[in-house]
Amino acid sequence: MSGAVRRTCSRRGFLKDTGRIAAASALAAAASTYVHAAEDNTISIALVGCGGRGAGATSDALSVKNGPINLVAMADVFENRLTGSYRALEERHTEQVDVPEERRFIGFDAYKKAMDCLSPGDVVILATPPAFRWVHFTYAVEKGVNVFMEKPVTVDGPTSRRMFKLGDAATAKNLKVAVGLMSRHCRPLEQLFQRIHNGEIGDILLLRAYRMQGPIGFFASDPKPQGISELLYQVQRFHSFLWASGGCYSDFYIHHIDNCCWMKNAWPIEAQALGGRHYRGNSVDQNFDTYSVEYTFADGAKFFLDGRCMTGCSDIYSSYAHGSKGMAIISEAGDCGPHASIFKGQNPTPANRLWSYEGRPDDLGPYQNEWYDLIDAIRQDKSYNEVRRGVKASLVASMGRMAAHTGRIVTYNEILNCKHEFAPDLDKLTIDSPAPLQAGPDGKYPVPQPGIITQREY
Repeated sequence: MSGAVRRTCSRRGFLKDTGRIAAASALAAAASTYVHAAEDNTISIALVGCGGRGAGATSDALSVKNGPINLVAMADVFENRLTGSYRALEERHTEQVDVPEERRFIGFDAYKKAMDCLSPGDVVILATPPAFRWVHFTYAVEKGVNVFMEKPVTVDGPTSRRMFKLGDAATAKNLKVAVGLMSRHCRPLEQLFQRIHNGEIGDILLLRAYRMQGPIGFFASDPKPQGISELLYQVQRFHSFLWASGGCYSDFYIHHIDNCCWMKNAWPIEAQALGGRHYRGNSVDQNFDTYSVEYTFADGAKFFLDGRCMTGCSDIYSSYAHGSKGMAIISEAGDCGPHASIFKGQNPTPANRLWSYEGRPDDLGPYQNEWYDLIDAIRQDKSYNEVRRGVKASLVASMGRMAAHTGRIVTYNEILNCKHEFAPDLDKLTIDSPAPLQAGPDGKYPVPQPGIITQREY
């Protein structure tokens, strides 16, 4: 895919779009062979986590046209995912994929070998389940390589505190770090943000966001089948397990959280919420099917977020900002759709429309834009570090999730300083390690119990 082709699908759909195995990101692998750039200005890329997101991000990187970029190493814990992504990427970017067998690696420790293939100025893509983000980012900072990391970047308080420190260490080393919250690179939303903060809808009093759809990804999981270890089963189906991903709430709803808080130019200070599990059948995952969260900002403004993963219900996937003078559509369809608009009053009718985004010739879509911005920062040596914002968005997601799972009000400071780390010592994990979460005698895993378990989520 050339840089001139607009991306309208999500990264998760990359392998499906190319006729390969569709999969969400798994874990890491790599090789110790050092790769020398063919030219002094060539940027080499290592992919750690070869599911749909990782392959999609890599395709976006290879589509940047402001200098030579090559993929030189790939890593995962699942060989079939690595193989499927390699074939899809090699088919689409034949001249830029240089990953022979000796630089395709499988295993929990292989992320180190993948990054050992890089030199300063190169980029590692971290697209594994988010529980491993701090582990892999630690090594990237140590190695002195630039980073693109997928969202969320944390799933609990202890890993968030760790990532804040790692982000500061990356800045001290002048590393460029991007976070896959692509809304911040969505040109319609960039213009909407400027207009809102020029006062076009007045003071923001209320934000609303909805992601209500049927189950996607690994939202639900049947009991573990034979032929796979407990650990690999949970890594493979990471959306189902809070330790691996923060569950569906953190993974699916973080984009709405990020872009709504961006429009407000603030982060909420507390959340109250409710949620529940319905029609579960044999599912053993830890997710609620429905979430309804009320976030409160320091000035008293509210942000309501509704999420649902249930078949047979109305699908709503949009977000809005309401101000003292008018309202705005942040996204009409999806996380950051193209139809950002401003209206007088609170009724978004055509007659009330004051402004709508009309497009720009250089707008390649948010997935591609964020890669152009990162590569430009690397080549021009501009300051570029999105870690702090990525951690805050992840923390606000965790705050709302914990409020629903415990049944009580949770503050930002509480989730930041929470001592419950879902999966300690992930940097010591091996293929033979026990899973961070253990099933009971009935084969089911602990689930949140609001009002019963209130100081932690399970």
